[in-house]
Amino acid sequence: MKGRVYLVGAGPGDPELLTLKALKTLRSADVVLHDELVSAEILALIPSSASVISVGKRGGRPSISQQEINRLLVEYGWLGLSVVRLKGGDPFIFGRGGEELAAVRQAGLDCEIVPGITAALGAVSSIQVPLTHRDAASSLLLISGHRAHEVGIQLSHADLAKTTVVIYMPGQNYSRIQKELISAGMAGETPCAIVSQATTRYEKTYQTCVSELHNSPELPSPTLLVIGETVRFAKPATTLNAISLQEHASERVVEAR
Repeated sequence: MKGRVYLVGAGPGDPELLTLKALKTLRSADVVLHDELVSAEILALIPSSASVISVGKRGGRPSISQQEINRLLVEYGWLGLSVVRLKGGDPFIFGRGGEELAAVRQAGLDCEIVPGITAALGAVSSIQVPLTHRDAASSLLLISGHRAHEVGIQLSHADLAKTTVVIYMPGQNYSRIQKELISAGMAGETPCAIVSQATTRYEKTYQTCVSELHNSPELPSPTLLVIGETVRFAKPATTLNAISLQEHASERVVEAR
């Protein structure tokens, strides 16, 4: 008897941003394979009768291989179980959901996609930045920082002044990103915002501009980098204030010594 596999988006972190359909699917699950970034509050919604398996998937830390995750989804599905693959953000935005969907389909199992609020939407809602705006941005570009570090940031839009760019997983090499943005034609005065651990109680933000991006502090991952004229609409950054930036600079000096 075949089971069913669900690729479910857990959203950016705040459990209240989980969709009703995602909650319903979790509550009927027999097995849940979740990313490490899925919050404890969301994992607490899983029934005690379900088997819960962490598969990692966090940059720079040990994780189960993608091939092994695919194998587990298929194996549990063929046991006749309701299998939930719980992914941070949305399954189809830098979440390898397409690879998992292909594996499940190839095995002859049914698969359902439950979308989630992607990290970019969660981050900009916290700092109150519109991703598009009639006067400031008519297009939106989402980039994976992991891929950008391999081949450089590829911006082919003719009118960068009207484009909001969001870089997922930018890492900490902001000097490199700054050079690539300027090389691509981004103006130095273009505002930027770095959002760390968006929508959680640990969220921190830092606002700057492209020409000063190299001076940005290292904030805890996961982070997103939002670039564009719409960032001028952001509420004033208060979570990471001037005093904490001074402390950060002092710590770096001590470490250097």
